[in-house]
Amino acid sequence: MSFLGFLRDQRVRFLAVGATNTAVGYLVFSFFTLWVFADVYLGYLISLALSYVVGITLAFVLYRRFVFVVHGHVLRDFARFVSVYLVAIGINAAALPLLVEIVRVPPLLAQLIILLVTTLLSFFGHKKFSFRRGGEHSEGEPPIADG
Repeated sequence: MSFLGFLRDQRVRFLAVGATNTAVGYLVFSFFTLWVFADVYLGYLISLALSYVVGITLAFVLYRRFVFVVHGHVLRDFARFVSVYLVAIGINAAALPLLVEIVRVPPLLAQLIILLVTTLLSFFGHKKFSFRRGGEHSEGEPPIADG
């Protein structure tokens, strides 16, 4: 398989964009956790919220443009996209204090562990819900045959 053929695979593009978005989000989370809210009780949760604002915005643009390659329905897609992320945020907001306060995992490591789980869940949520087109297929994958 050529490099271009490799890049045509939607899963590869999802992972590449997801890795980029995850790195940016993790850097934002780390920055706020270590330097802005370092002395604030549960400051890592404020950092988490801010990193999600940046991450959701960046991810929506990149997934829409490079992974699922859809057009139109921007507001509907964004609302669906945010709803998938709300599930991820819920999981993250519940798991992060559990890992940090109960299990005593350092916040940066705990967030990294949680990101691995929520990234996998988000692929299916975005593919099957956020960017789904009724009766259509995205330009990034072939149509699904009926029957």
